[in-house]
Amino acid sequence: MTSSTPPRLTVWNEYRHELENPKVSVHYPDGIHSVIADGLRAHGFESVQTATLDQPEHGLTDEVLNNTDVLLWWGHKAHGDVSDAVAAKVVARVLDGMGLIVLHSGHFSKPFKTLMGTGCDLKWREVGEKERLWVVNPAHPVAQGVGEFIELEHEEMYGEHFDIPAPDELVFVSWFAGGEVFRSGCTFTRGSGKIFYFRPGHETFPTYHNPEIQRVIANAARWAMPTASAPRSFGHRPEPLEKL
Repeated sequence: MTSSTPPRLTVWNEYRHELENPKVSVHYPDGIHSVIADGLRAHGFESVQTATLDQPEHGLTDEVLNNTDVLLWWGHKAHGDVSDAVAAKVVARVLDGMGLIVLHSGHFSKPFKTLMGTGCDLKWREVGEKERLWVVNPAHPVAQGVGEFIELEHEEMYGEHFDIPAPDELVFVSWFAGGEVFRSGCTFTRGSGKIFYFRPGHETFPTYHNPEIQRVIANAARWAMPTASAPRSFGHRPEPLEKL
């Protein structure tokens, strides 16, 4: 990407629940990916494409990945259906500088687990209880324009312990009506790439229609954009910089 090129975003989604469960399709008749993509466009992103699991190469061909500045990933029931080869390509692109935003149950996706190096497990309960996402880092770019908290009337509960490495920065912590808490907005750096994990987004609730959730995702996309960094150089170097 050059300074004159608009940010290029790709929203990836399994797109299975929407085709199989009427409780999901009522909120996302054209897929979760379509609603997320529309929210990004509403926040000024001009170049937003989508990709889904059942497309050839899961829609993530070399051409698509090489022309993606930030990849947004929603997955849940079909993590195992993602090919190891495609997952490895996503990981390689993140290490080379592509931003990655992992949404909701994407914590169990192959790319995220590989990049974290842990099991990424957690507690969960699906009864549609209230979630309050507290902003614990109000100066962070991902939290810009958000108030003290975001309140969702109905969501799936995720609870600690969340088996991830300590985040570089913690932006949101969730409280649930049942009493659990959860680290819901976490940043990481892997190689030259920036990663943001954002918890809300269970498929049977209209979470991605929420303007505040859309704002956070748009903020995260801007934050995760590749930036100029020192070159990464590895391997055998037969010629020393100084005379030996």
